Amino acid sequence: MGLAQGAAAVHEAGMRDTPDILCIGSVLWDIIGRASVPLGLGGDVPGRITRLPGGVALNIAMTLARLGLRPGLVSAVGRDAEGDDLLRACAARGLICDHVHRSDRPTDVYMAIEAEAGLVAAIADAHGLEAAGAAILAPLEDGRLGSPDAPWAGMIALDGNLTEALLTEIAGSPLFTRADLRVAPASPGKALRLRPLLTHPGATLYVNLAEARLIAACPDASAPEAAEALLAQGGRRVLVTDGANTCAMAHDGAILTAQPPQVTVRRITGAGDTFMAAHIVAERQGASAGVALEAALKAAADYISQEVGA
Repeated sequence: MGLAQGAAAVHEAGMRDTPDILCIGSVLWDIIGRASVPLGLGGDVPGRITRLPGGVALNIAMTLARLGLRPGLVSAVGRDAEGDDLLRACAARGLICDHVHRSDRPTDVYMAIEAEAGLVAAIADAHGLEAAGAAILAPLEDGRLGSPDAPWAGMIALDGNLTEALLTEIAGSPLFTRADLRVAPASPGKALRLRPLLTHPGATLYVNLAEARLIAACPDASAPEAAEALLAQGGRRVLVTDGANTCAMAHDGAILTAQPPQVTVRRITGAGDTFMAAHIVAERQGASAGVALEAALKAAADYISQEVGA
């Protein structure tokens, strides 16, 4: 779908109240410092610093909207000026913000430093989302988006910035029994939180190789090997990426592999979220497993090769 077609589809979808897909998880500000030269501990170099709407759930939602869908956000944002600015920015991008929980805590923020070789360091301050806990799921229970007797039956993109307790609750909740769950960790440090969701009958897990190795306890595995190990532990369907190296998808005992396009890397943060969103859209459009995987890899490659703001 071209950009013009995608924009037209977003406009048409804007006339509907029901989201095409729910994006549950972090909605925050990304503060990203980028340098075009090597940067080590204690380094001080020139570069660019940007503030952009971000967070795993929001990055996925923004890509889905650019590709023609109408995502609904389920998250927590502070009742502060930063939160007001963030929700305005989300609405301007075609996202449904009606179901975002507003809290008295400051709006969450993610800060990262990227250099020539990739990510140098990052800190995620998602305390507002974690403190809100199950309160963010109220629309799925009170009838606005679903209820225990009539649960949401569509797609849900779920990220690992939620607490381990809440992710475990979601894995066994009647509110998610009919959902097509698309699950992504927030980072390798939070990957183990997703173990309860691995065996959910409607779950597809999107992880990078470091995250897959942690969840499956296979520290030396390649992407295909890690995908196979996750299936062996009860996973229904998993996709494992490894940067510029071979990507693998495992489902029903079969392993499908693909090679990402080789591009010049100009940014890192948000690449995995773009991959996941593009894969979701390709599958919604009826693409085969191989075509959907190739489309997702191309979208991620296009994303990381673009200058910020392009």
